[in-house]
Amino acid sequence: MKLKIIEDKDLLNHLDKLPSDSLVPFLLEGGALRGGFISATRMVNQMRVNHGLGILESLVLGHAAMGAGLLSSNLKGGDKYGLKIECGGPIRGLTAEADYEGNVRGSLFENPIPVTEPLKDFNLSPFFGPGFLTVSKYHGTSAEPFSGQVMIEHGNIAQDLALYFKQSEQTPTAFSLSVDFDSTGRVVGAGGLFLQVMPGASEETAGAVQDTVLGLPSIGKALAGGLKPEEFLASHFSGFGLNILDGRDVRFFCGCTRERFSSFLASMSEKEKSSILNEGPFPMQAVCHNCGTTYTYEKGELETLLR
Repeated sequence: MKLKIIEDKDLLNHLDKLPSDSLVPFLLEGGALRGGFISATRMVNQMRVNHGLGILESLVLGHAAMGAGLLSSNLKGGDKYGLKIECGGPIRGLTAEADYEGNVRGSLFENPIPVTEPLKDFNLSPFFGPGFLTVSKYHGTSAEPFSGQVMIEHGNIAQDLALYFKQSEQTPTAFSLSVDFDSTGRVVGAGGLFLQVMPGASEETAGAVQDTVLGLPSIGKALAGGLKPEEFLASHFSGFGLNILDGRDVRFFCGCTRERFSSFLASMSEKEKSSILNEGPFPMQAVCHNCGTTYTYEKGELETLLR
């Protein structure tokens, strides 16, 4: 993977003032509820630069990437979560995944997303349309994940993720995902939170926490102001026996390498290899859809590799 350089000096100065991106798991009421908080302003900005995203695209993929990151807060070593949306609206779909080590990556099926008129607000429902959300959990090195799927009802990643857990796992869950832009369209704050009600939690406790979640201020704006995840959680959930667990850093990262792409090219069928060598174009560029990294191959290198 190649990280592209963020060249906006004003944005870099702003990012330098913020705490590092992190994922912070926590418990409420002695474990009756569990949750996670993600601070991801740098991650979303790096994803934006690597994929060449506009405002709308940064909002959509940022929400998905942070949603995947939040899902990973309770993972064990070697596991990872992935989510995929396939829909009939202009977005068409997306993927995002996050592993135990805090590595998050993702991509849009359409970039840029077709827009026929200026955006009036950040309601994304019309851009999703009908479709499906699939959530997959990968255990260790197992090639086959456990997957569940729900039909999109809200056209809002946070609400549709909550719907997934309600329908597929019968676990009441709330998500809040937030990307804050300044007046010039820069991403100055990005973060999110999720909470799950565990078996045995009282309805009174669950209801009180739900009311608190519904009344939360913009997480993106709070993080843009320099607030740390632990400070945000303490200011809103200290009355519920907040127990913050050990967190970890999160980052935009993809495990692709030039060697992996070369192995893939070498494993193609003879017909495909012949087509590349005879038709080009040269140099050939292979692009990783998960991170936007481009690997360039000159004709001579391809001839050696494919033959």
